[in-house]
Amino acid sequence: MRDLRYFVAVAEELSFTRAAERLYVSQPALSKQIRQLEESLRVRLFDRDRRTVALTAPGRALLPAARELLDRWAEAQRQVSDAAAAEAAVLTVGMSTSVGRGLLAPVRALFQERRPGWRLEIRQVNWDDATAGVAAGEVDLAFVWLPLPAPETLAVHVVAREPRWVAFREDHWLAGRAEVAFSELLDEPFLALPEEAGPLRAYWLALDERDGHPVTVGATVSNADETFTAVEEGCGIVLLAAGNAAIYQRPGIGAVPVTGLSPCELAVAWRPADHRPVIRDFVGALGSA
Repeated sequence: MRDLRYFVAVAEELSFTRAAERLYVSQPALSKQIRQLEESLRVRLFDRDRRTVALTAPGRALLPAARELLDRWAEAQRQVSDAAAAEAAVLTVGMSTSVGRGLLAPVRALFQERRPGWRLEIRQVNWDDATAGVAAGEVDLAFVWLPLPAPETLAVHVVAREPRWVAFREDHWLAGRAEVAFSELLDEPFLALPEEAGPLRAYWLALDERDGHPVTVGATVSNADETFTAVEEGCGIVLLAAGNAAIYQRPGIGAVPVTGLSPCELAVAWRPADHRPVIRDFVGALGSA
């Protein structure tokens, strides 16, 4: 189903770049999956050159069937998910790092007031999925960082807007500083999210605010634990939200505010077609916490 979803996105966009953004994956990963699909079917689905992408005759034949299969599978997933959630009274919430900010405990309490008998199940999702499981249907909703690729495909409610900080090993030259200008960090090695994270990787490397200055990637990290380890080992520094700074400040790691950067936004996201009242109750609890 994933391969068919990738195929349909490329067929509709007629652009691997736009399709990758829509799917929250990197373009190389998308191209690889399309090649694997073509090899498994023993046909060429697209004619492509540097400027254009066009469906072949086998590709045109596959498209309506692929759309029908994906629609049926999506409906089956919704029915199964709704039935399971109603039976278990569980709302699954995805996240890639601890939400922090003293937010989750009051949200749990408010949600349980509105939904007695229900419980929240927190699921950790690696950063190669910028939607923390929402796009793949693995969770009901999730805490995510903006910007997201193809944001029109998700419903989003901003939870916090705050400055960016930088975390570093305790013996780094930043130790002892009260704050640092981003211009002072341009030549430092940075920890990067996986390429599959799409625009989030670029955002946390602050590529748009480097004025063309190249970035040095010291290591690629997939989750918070890998980040802690990479910082402690001196692989690089990492940008993070002010509300998460306390999580990273531990023996061996320090963090200070960074000036000259736009603030970051934490949001909760869910599928627009999910109109269950329980989703509204959770988002409402966030607004009241």
